Amino acid sequence: MITPKVFGFHKYLIHTKVAVPQDGSGGSSKPASPGQCPKLAVVVNNQTCTNDQIEEPQLSNWFNSNKRPDVITITDWHAPVIWQGTYNRQVLEKYYKSLNITIGLATVATGKFINLYLEQFIESADKHFMVGYNVIFYILIDDTRRIPHVELSTFRTYKMLPLRKDESVEDSDFVYMKNLNAHLIDYIQHEVNFFFVMAINQIFKSDFGVETLGESVAQLHAWWYFKNTREYPYERRTKSTAFIPFGQGDFYYHRAIFGGTPHTITTFIRQYLKGFMQDTTKELNSIYESYLNKYFFVNKPTKLLSPEYNWDPSFKTPPQIKHVKIAWQSEMT
Repeated sequence: MITPKVFGFHKYLIHTKVAVPQDGSGGSSKPASPGQCPKLAVVVNNQTCTNDQIEEPQLSNWFNSNKRPDVITITDWHAPVIWQGTYNRQVLEKYYKSLNITIGLATVATGKFINLYLEQFIESADKHFMVGYNVIFYILIDDTRRIPHVELSTFRTYKMLPLRKDESVEDSDFVYMKNLNAHLIDYIQHEVNFFFVMAINQIFKSDFGVETLGESVAQLHAWWYFKNTREYPYERRTKSTAFIPFGQGDFYYHRAIFGGTPHTITTFIRQYLKGFMQDTTKELNSIYESYLNKYFFVNKPTKLLSPEYNWDPSFKTPPQIKHVKIAWQSEMT
């Protein structure tokens, strides 16, 4: 059911569920160009539309921060924090459905994690991630012989991308991001309008919808959200490129989910790769999550996902967590 195909010099393993294009043309429709109003030009039914024809809903039209007085719903820089009850997905659905967008979701599966998590990750994502939209799952994998068979729903495709090792660097996150960056630059950025990078040890529990789309999307850490800012495990060594001074910082962001436009993702990855190598020359070994937090400290995310979007069921669930979207699997056995 999964057959190899070659596109340029990249070899994919692709499993796809054929879908009828939304324009009814019988061929592949071109995805809409990502962007934010007022500078939005998109392609709908093979015709370019400007803001005069399709206008993005204002935040006040789909988001109500007053619905959740028990939590932080707006940041100091006026970015929304998405909690259950704060958003009207139907308003956003009307907008995004008209644009025929494509959303990408990437994860990495290596070693024991292929058997432990890959199949349930894809199956749960197929069921709950951006239902009704064109979705491409990108799985970076180190052993294509162990690909599980998963029957995908309409409008869904997944591509298995071989993970190329870097003999000069042992850090697995660096190798993963270096590979992902190459794929993004070469072709992914031309295939999707929005893109998410997620850890594989997660299970989707309910709809993860278009309320999460944005130029730069960060996931609040379920554990550290309920802690004092002074306790956040930021990189505190001043010589590290991931350094955040004591007394500074907004939130602690989880590596589990990171999203935005392809441009935002590649911008972060380039900064991460550069910072990692600079720290390596100084014999500093900061973790990937520290670089992610430094990036969002300097470049504030335009949308934040509450801990409901990535909750660890091993924690005692507080009353603020109303509806879990994704369950984090912290026990990597």
